Amino acid sequence: MLMTLARPDAAGRAFLGVERSLSGRRWVSRLDEGETRNAVTIAQRHALPDIVARVLAGRGVAPDDVPDFLEPALKRLLPDPSVLTAMDIAAARIADAVVAGEPMAVFGDYDVDGATSSALFARYMRSVGADPVIYIPDRLFEGYGPNTEALRSLASRGARLIVCVDCGSTSHQALADGKAMGLDIVVVDRGELGAELPPAVAVVNPNRQDDLSGLGHLAAVGVTFLTLVAVNRVLRARGWFATRPEPELLQWLDLVALGTVCDVVPLVGLNRAFVAKGLLAMARRGNRGLAALADAARLGGPAAPYHLGFLLGPRINAGGRIGDAALGARLLASDDPVECERLAAELDRLNRERQAIETVMLEEAMAEAAAEIGDGEGPSVLVTASERWHPGVVGLIASRLKDRFHRPAVAIAMQPNGIGTGSGRSVAGVDLGHAIRRAVERGILQKGGGHAMAAGLTVEKARLGELRAFLEEALRRAVSGSEEADGLAVDAALSAQGATIDLIEMVDRAGPFGAGNLEPVFAFPSHQLSYVEANGNGHVRATLRGHDGTTLKATAFRAADTELGRALVANRGRQMHVAGMLSVDSWQGRRQPALRIVDVAEPGAGG
Repeated sequence: MLMTLARPDAAGRAFLGVERSLSGRRWVSRLDEGETRNAVTIAQRHALPDIVARVLAGRGVAPDDVPDFLEPALKRLLPDPSVLTAMDIAAARIADAVVAGEPMAVFGDYDVDGATSSALFARYMRSVGADPVIYIPDRLFEGYGPNTEALRSLASRGARLIVCVDCGSTSHQALADGKAMGLDIVVVDRGELGAELPPAVAVVNPNRQDDLSGLGHLAAVGVTFLTLVAVNRVLRARGWFATRPEPELLQWLDLVALGTVCDVVPLVGLNRAFVAKGLLAMARRGNRGLAALADAARLGGPAAPYHLGFLLGPRINAGGRIGDAALGARLLASDDPVECERLAAELDRLNRERQAIETVMLEEAMAEAAAEIGDGEGPSVLVTASERWHPGVVGLIASRLKDRFHRPAVAIAMQPNGIGTGSGRSVAGVDLGHAIRRAVERGILQKGGGHAMAAGLTVEKARLGELRAFLEEALRRAVSGSEEADGLAVDAALSAQGATIDLIEMVDRAGPFGAGNLEPVFAFPSHQLSYVEANGNGHVRATLRGHDGTTLKATAFRAADTELGRALVANRGRQMHVAGMLSVDSWQGRRQPALRIVDVAEPGAGG
């Protein structure tokens, strides 16, 4: 049974009266008065449960748009690839190489978006008779994007066409050097770039200034998919498939979904359709590498965006962070079951090694951030740095700091030469990438770029104070208005009895959830914490018991050493308000509701 507490609290009033939770956050209703009225209309017009209607209304879905939102059809949302500037030039050049049997290489980035883009391109090319070399640069020794020595190496191996995916938009010198070597280079990217384009045959990037496609929200793997749709169309027009089967591009949407989720781009429109259909493709386990990785990660049951972002993605990234940067792309592109099992095991091992390094770094970063914040609100943007940190793990540290302190965070690994490489992560509504690019323009940073939610940078140690001051000035107002900084937005209240598999599956129809389509948060008022225990993985396991005796399994991930984890353990056996996200847990064939705890509060504690 659903509780009647699914109504919004009065304007300005804390949800369930929680002015300050035990982790220091104010609970607020996600829906304003207009969205609440929309929720009522949605429930009545489409015969949906009130809670599902609230989830839809809270994500800006109008009553008339509900059917299309619940069924994100790729056929309806997929644009003509030619709307992207230079797409026709790029597709024609790539098709020329296929038809002529011209040696080619795909040059990718070392993150998940780059690995999936590279594997997607390679898989398609193999299906149409080509066999491109995959090249992923070493994060520490080569840095981001194409470099002259790598291009020279590829040219010496016979490559004549280089397709840069998820990189290349700002690699002016390297691409100029490649052109001088006689290479044709096509860039397929989504990174921010200035008015001057690199010297390439074509630069396909929805964020270039003369691109009017409106597809700037795509991850690079999404742009790569559209590029292959265009190439396929050219090959079809040339009769390439008259004597060979035409590939079914939808089979590779599992790669598009993985890259899209892990690049933290908004899950709206086409991105949402990519992920929804990609999860269905992933469930069929057609990609041997992905299947082996899921097995190595001990993923039971169908994958959800959460699993892509927190189980599969980190393992792909582990190669680029502390091992061989090409491992992820090789795994995702492989059909050899023995190789897939070996690569997946190696990435799983590297991920455990990465976790151990991260644990040590995180303890230091948390202490530095806590000291900087002190007893007050502290800075709007956290900037931490250390000479003891591994540069491949700073992005994860920034992410943990952002989650813990609910504000943008930057973590920087300083080298003995006084130059630091760092990564930043932001909160919803705060464009960190834009601020980083402005810092580059002002000469504060040597290099830097990214998008709203994530950024990378290179900075001199002597300019750290200047960087802190600049980011504080640039982002203070946006951070103060951020929903995440202001409090925890709650969609509705539920009881343990009401958290059924049927309800969760209905709510999931409003997904896939992620950046831009936030996962619903539900509050469980005055439920007993009948069991609480921290385990060896740093998680806190709990059982919530409702007034009727119904129980709900719950977990606060990576919370053992946080205020949230300590609050759960300290209040074992007590009645508490608990907030979190619902999912269906599949283990050994058994399916049951599960709650991912994000906050806890004392009933009646208004301040």
